[in-house]
Amino acid sequence: MPTPSETTSSEPAPPEATPSGTRCPRPPTEHRHPLSTGLDTLDTPALLELINDQDATVAAAVRAALPRLADLVDAAVRALDRGGRVHYYGAGAGGRIALGDALELGPTYGVGPETLVAHLAGGPTAAGRAAEPAEDTGPDAADPDRPGADDLVIGVTASGRTPYVLRALAAARATGAATALLTADPDAPGAAHADLLVVLATGPEVVTGSTRMKAGTAQKLALNAFSTALMVRTGRTWSNLMVAASARNGKLRERAVRTLTTSCRVTAEEAAACLDTCAGETATALVALTTGATPARARAALAAHRGRPFAAVRALTTGALIEGDPAAVAARAGAGG
Repeated sequence: MPTPSETTSSEPAPPEATPSGTRCPRPPTEHRHPLSTGLDTLDTPALLELINDQDATVAAAVRAALPRLADLVDAAVRALDRGGRVHYYGAGAGGRIALGDALELGPTYGVGPETLVAHLAGGPTAAGRAAEPAEDTGPDAADPDRPGADDLVIGVTASGRTPYVLRALAAARATGAATALLTADPDAPGAAHADLLVVLATGPEVVTGSTRMKAGTAQKLALNAFSTALMVRTGRTWSNLMVAASARNGKLRERAVRTLTTSCRVTAEEAAACLDTCAGETATALVALTTGATPARARAALAAHRGRPFAAVRALTTGALIEGDPAAVAARAGAGG
C-alpha cells in the first residue's frame, strides 16, 4: 500500500452533490496539487519554499480577474449612489477575511455597517471560533441588516457552493438586490445566483482543500482592492491621503495632523488646533481649513454628502472651485503640496 507521499494522483476529484441535489465536479481547490504530493517528506526550508512558490502565483490570478473586479466596484458605487449598501456574505476562512475587510474600513475611511456590512455564517462568535455547521444553514431571516432592493450583495466562497452563501445570494436576488460571487471555481454552482462572477483561479492548494492558503490570500487581495477602489471612487480620500477617519489614538492623530498640513498648507500647530476644534474629526477639519467654514458648517456639509470630503468642499466653495475633477480641485486647495 502506498504511503501518503507516494500517492501522486492529481486527477480531478469525483463529482459531489450540490445543495440542490445535482452532481457537479469538485472545485479546483479540492484537487490534489502534483507538486506537493511529497509534502510530508520535505525538510522545513523546502516546505516553506514550496508554499512561497505557490503563493507567488496568487497575484497573477487576481490580476486576471481585475476586469470583473472593476465591474464589481462600479456596481458598488451605483448601489451607494442610490442610497443602498454593500453586503459581504461568507463562511469559514473566506467569511472571516471578508469580515476583516469590512471592519478595517472604519479606522481607515470612517465608514461602518451603514455603508458596508459583513455577514458571517455562525454570527459574530464565528469570528473568533470556527462554526463549521453554520456553513450548511441559510442567513438569519430576522437579521436587521439583511439586504434590500437598492443593495449589492457579494458572496465570498472559494468553492462557489457553500450553502450559507448561495442561500444568501438567492434571498438577495428575490428582494431585487444586485448580486455577485467571488470564487476560485470558474464553474461554481453559485454563479446561477450572481449577476457578476469574479473568479480568482488559484487552482489546487499545497494542502488539498485548505482554502485559507492561496484561495484565502487571493480573497484578501481582491477584497482589499475592491473596498479601497470603492472608497476612492466615492470620495473618501483626498488625493492619496486618508482624510475620512477620526483621530482616535496617538498614531491616528499624528497622521491626521500630517494629512492636514499637506492638504491644506497649514502649520502643524494650526492643523492640531483645528483638529481639536473639530472633535478629532479629520474630514471636518479638512473641509473647515479648505473652505474657511466653521466646524458646524463643515460637519453639516459632510453629512449632506454622505461623509465625502471632496463633495462637501465642492458644495461649500464658489464657482471657481466647482469646475474640474477632484484632482484639480484638490490641487487648487493645496492638496499634495
